[in-house]
Amino acid sequence: QVQLVESGGGSVQAGGSLRLSCEASGFTYSRYCMAWFRHSPGKEREGVAFIDDEGTTRYADSVKGRFTLSKDSAKNTLSLEMNSLSPEDTAMYFCAAEVAIPCEGRDYAQDYWGKGTLVTISS
Repeated sequence: QVQLVESGGGSVQAGGSLRLSCEASGFTYSRYCMAWFRHSPGKEREGVAFIDDEGTTRYADSVKGRFTLSKDSAKNTLSLEMNSLSPEDTAMYFCAAEVAIPCEGRDYAQDYWGKGTLVTISS
């Protein structure tokens, strides 16, 4: 049974940093993609960062230059380093995995989801 468990959320002031982690377990797939999405009240769910099965990353324009995605395949862990945070980054952040190759990276294409971790940025 595949499980994705996020951690690292919290409350920081604007300009601060947080590091989110997603630990994946139960994977039997040799190739898969992973991503971080976020959702805040009144807004649509947004794809934040994506890494494909070959390690290529892409980011939403809103986080480029501030967020960095990394994956430790040996530990099945996905991390999101978030810097220069602003109140607009406040959201529930979800880790997701997609197993159909090539991956689309869209929320509807994700096969597995974590329960999320809350990030709150105060001004």
